[in-house]
Amino acid sequence: MMMNGLFQWLLIGAIGFTHPLYVSVVDIQHNKNEKLVEVSVRIFTDDLEKTLRKTNSKVDLTAGDRATNDKLITNYLTNTLHLKVNGQDGVMQYLGYEQQQESTWCYFEIHNIAAVKQIDVSCKILYDFQPGQMNIIHTKVNGVEKSYKLDNPKSTTSFDF
Repeated sequence: MMMNGLFQWLLIGAIGFTHPLYVSVVDIQHNKNEKLVEVSVRIFTDDLEKTLRKTNSKVDLTAGDRATNDKLITNYLTNTLHLKVNGQDGVMQYLGYEQQQESTWCYFEIHNIAAVKQIDVSCKILYDFQPGQMNIIHTKVNGVEKSYKLDNPKSTTSFDF
């Protein structure tokens, strides 16, 4: 994960200066002790706001109404990010979001996952906003880390553990 994390920060840092590159990062980790799959999604705030404005023209993730933002984020991300764990649809429960510099982190959990042998990902985050969008998927299960990059229109990948 150290190299993935370093790559991610270097990529995000470089993008921060130019930002014609459209990228989101999805981190998926199995928490064996809690029997959870923890999902975090990092998206450039301005890109996410522009996408959410398609359904609510007054979106402001920094200073806007938190309850409205939560609802819009939940609806958008649960429609554009789907996980199957061990062949079963994973129901992502929304936990919230936070701002970090120019990015928005959104957090979800999938409950009652004692062990993970396979994760199937369908991710179309911001594909409706930007034809050049890419989504980087990082997974970590039992200390094993795997990553994959999805370039629009490719939207699916699988990880076996």
